[in-house]
Amino acid sequence: MEDALDSVLDIKSGDTVYGDVLAFDENNQVRVAIKNSGGLEGVIPANELAATRVEDPTEVVAIGDEIELVVIKPIQDKENGNFLLSKKRVDAKKVWAELKEKSENGETIEAPVKDVVKGGLVVDAGVRGFVPASMVEDFFVDDFSPYKGQTLEFKIIEIDENDNRLILSHKEIAREKREAERAQRMEELEENTIVEGKVARLTNFGAFIDLGGVDGLVHISRIAHEHVKHPSDKLTVGETIEVKILSIDKEEGRISLSIKDTLEGPWENIEEKAPEGSVHTGTVKRLTNFGAFVEVFPGVEGLVHISQIAHEHIETPQDRLTEGQEVEVKVLSTDAEAQRLSLSIKALLDKPEGYEEPVRRERQESNDSDRPRRPRRNRNTNNQTANRSNQTRQNTNSINDAANEGSFTLGDMLGDAFKSLQDDAE
Repeated sequence: MEDALDSVLDIKSGDTVYGDVLAFDENNQVRVAIKNSGGLEGVIPANELAATRVEDPTEVVAIGDEIELVVIKPIQDKENGNFLLSKKRVDAKKVWAELKEKSENGETIEAPVKDVVKGGLVVDAGVRGFVPASMVEDFFVDDFSPYKGQTLEFKIIEIDENDNRLILSHKEIAREKREAERAQRMEELEENTIVEGKVARLTNFGAFIDLGGVDGLVHISRIAHEHVKHPSDKLTVGETIEVKILSIDKEEGRISLSIKDTLEGPWENIEEKAPEGSVHTGTVKRLTNFGAFVEVFPGVEGLVHISQIAHEHIETPQDRLTEGQEVEVKVLSTDAEAQRLSLSIKALLDKPEGYEEPVRRERQESNDSDRPRRPRRNRNTNNQTANRSNQTRQNTNSINDAANEGSFTLGDMLGDAFKSLQDDAE
């Protein structure tokens, strides 16, 4: 009896003792029998079982386990045991010592994310660790909920056992990992190959495509064969697409991509899509002195010569058409190799009442002796002829521009230009 009393008197706050787990009470407290104490018992509150919050004490200890504990203080109410005990504080002393050593050696640790709180993540490193939001990734994270339950690698930023302060960072680890993966992926990619990627983000000048750890840029001019005002008109973030790798700059870490080069060209099978005589609805894209360019398919424009806009004579295409206007056109001829369409609007219009197609007068051949002498022209006639010649030169310049701009030959458009010269000669 005296020995038992002596052992009880020897147990005081701060002592380390060993105990056997006896039971769990309804408040998630753990009752233990203190070894070598003469039958004394203690209780471990739920918040003294582990460094992080414990919902079920059976996840930490089991009945019959022998565990090391520290005495917090005696309990006046003997029905709940003789002493208030802590397992967490014993474990923490060992953990702090290990963490301090790892920090001094520059080592990293792995720990599970237990909770997401305002301002960052709470992790279980044996003791409570905190990861500020700015130290989770090297990019902005809007929602941290997916991190809960993940086990991540951390660098120790600050450690203070006295204040129970452990600040961790995953940012540097994530950056180094991504850079290594990026370098490896850059080595795997090859120019002039077609690969799958996911649209990562859109800008005014193009789209960035994630190729699996490395991003490439599709310039807006490479999204489609037709003109694209903004990448969002054709692409959505998260969409999986095929792209062709145009170039890789490993030193700068840049990859140039193209979506357009994976698509069928707008002029492919054009003779089947727009055979001679077929009728299509198109949009007037450009107006020039010599006619109008009408887009009948995305990326496919044809020329409606000014003489094919209306039955009656018009001075300029702007007299009848405006850019952006929808019109019905008939295909007069198709040249897939030259990527050229000759179109007509007037072929689909009713002829005005009493209208007759102008007949081109043919020059009659005769001997010089039978040819009547040409009367001398007066100064006014010469001035009129000079004006017509100047106008003809202007028309010819416009035709040359047309040939350069629309891939149309001069023969397609010379008729009207030389008709005035023939009239003067006759």
